[in-house]
Amino acid sequence: MQNLTASDLAAWLADSSRAAPVLLDVREPWEVSTARLDGIVHIPMKDIPARSEELDDDAQIVCICHHGARSANVGMFLEARGFKHIYNLQGGIDAWSRQVDPSVPTY
Repeated sequence: MQNLTASDLAAWLADSSRAAPVLLDVREPWEVSTARLDGIVHIPMKDIPARSEELDDDAQIVCICHHGARSANVGMFLEARGFKHIYNLQGGIDAWSRQVDPSVPTY
């Protein structure tokens, strides 16, 4: 698993020559309703073991949570399941809000 900064992810999403990653948000529903990125796939962390087959194991997947700890755990789980291109958003949605898009609320 590789770590991405919020700035790295913003640059990736802005680069039209690169395929957009799957933005896997593993936070709880109330968190997603509080602050979210457009285009996410929302699967709460507790549901990942039962729902990981919904994800393409060849896709580039960026795991996102509030600060980066839950998403790192999900990333390690997915890698153990054979997923090949897993990234963790360092600092999570909080870092995104503070460093890239202040219109996304912090909580």
